[in-house]
Amino acid sequence: MQKVTGIGGVFIRAKDPQALALWYQQHLGIPLCPDAPYGSFIAKAADETVWSTFAADTAYFGSVNQQSMINYRVTDLEAMLTQLKAANVWVDEQIEDGDYGKFGWAMDPEGNRFELWQPKI
Repeated sequence: MQKVTGIGGVFIRAKDPQALALWYQQHLGIPLCPDAPYGSFIAKAADETVWSTFAADTAYFGSVNQQSMINYRVTDLEAMLTQLKAANVWVDEQIEDGDYGKFGWAMDPEGNRFELWQPKI
C-alpha cells in the first residue's frame, strides 16, 4: 500500500500574498526566499516542507471556497494515484513533471483538494 512520507507544503490563499508572507516572516519567523511569498523548512536532506501564500483568486486550490491546501510527499506518485482511483477517490487526470518532481491532485470526501508530490531524488 502506498503511504505519504511527509508534508511537502502548506499553501494559504491571500489577498496580498507578499504582504501576508512578510507578516508570517515577521511574527512567526517563517523563512522566505528573497522577494518571494514562499520559503522552506529543511529538517534534513530531501525532507523539505514548503510554506507559501497564493493569490486570493488562484485556481490552484480548485474551489474558491478552499482557503488552504496541503501538499503530501509520496515515493511513487503514479502508484498512489492508481490506488486512490481504485478506491473511487476523485483524482485530477493532470500530472505535472517539472524541476522539483512530479505533482498530482486528488480530493477528499468533503471536497478539499490536496496535492501529491514525488520529489526528484
